[in-house]
Order: sequence, then C-alpha cells, then structure tokens
Amino acid sequence: MASDNHAVTGLSGRYARALYELADEAGELDQVADDLRAVTRALEDSSDLRRLVESPLLSRDEQGRAMAGVLEAMECGLLVRNTVGVLAQARRLYALKDVAGDFLRLHALQRGETTAEVTSARPLSDGELARLRETLGRIVRRDVSIESSVDPSVIGGLVVTIGSRMMDSTIRTKLQRLELAMKGTG
Repeated sequence: MASDNHAVTGLSGRYARALYELADEAGELDQVADDLRAVTRALEDSSDLRRLVESPLLSRDEQGRAMAGVLEAMECGLLVRNTVGVLAQARRLYALKDVAGDFLRLHALQRGETTAEVTSARPLSDGELARLRETLGRIVRRDVSIESSVDPSVIGGLVVTIGSRMMDSTIRTKLQRLELAMKGTG
C-alpha cells in the first residue's frame, strides 16, 4: 500500500486508504468498490441525497441514521456502511464522494488499471461506458477504470481526464471557442 500513497491525498485519501486496507484484509475489495460506485451514482442522481450529505443543519446522528437507512436499502456491505457512519459522526459526510473516488483509484492501481475521470451532460449507459472503456484502453494501452460524473452545464460531449491529460469535446467548450473567435473578427 505504501507505494500507492501518491494516488490519493488529503482527508478523503486517509479515509479511502483505511477503507482499502480493511477491505483488502476482509477479501472484499471488489464488493466495496461496487458499493462505492452505487453510492456515487446515487449521489449524482438524487438531489435529496446530496442535500442530506451536505447539510450543516442536520445533526451527526440524523445524518448517520438517514445514511444507514439509505445504505441498507441499497444493500451495501458492512464496511461501506461503517465507513459512512464514521464520516457522519466526524461531520465529514460531505467528503463521501471524494472518499469513494480515492478508494476506486487505489483499487484500479492495485488491479493494474488506469483511471479515467469522465464528465458528461447526462449519465452514460453501461453500453456507452463499456465502449468508452475499450476506446480509452486502446489509446493508453492498458486497462481503464472509469469514474463518471454528470454536469449538465457541459451541454453535450465529454470531458475525459487521465492522469495529467485532459480531453474536452464538450459543446460548452466549442461554444466558448466560437464566441472567442467571433469577438476577434468584430
């Protein structure tokens, strides 16, 4: 694990590394990764869940109980439920999505994969993710794990970040370039 420390840093990295070590000891790395992907998707899909996670008005106990119910309904494993409980008690539930992302990066590294962060205007289907994973794999010549997020402001297209490389094919960026070009001609 020590060689993977460069992959994740800060508060979310500490929680992710601790969860990773516990999942590794329990032989549940893939299950925890699947649970965290599901939690991330739920956070992206539900504004109510995001408000719950980010609310400073709810007490630790209220957030913890509410998240426990959500995770139980999602059938998440005990390690993820306990980690989320610890985050809630520490008033750090706002970092849940970052903890999940850092855990998935560590898991990808352990599996010899490269992680691509993909932002789209709408959620990508499983088929679209599979085609994108295959295409990116051919480009970087290794297995690619995808962390997807949704940002409606991109309008269409994708922003793909792999390591320090970023490819932006969004309509928003193309419109911004067109606007700059038109300002230069007038």
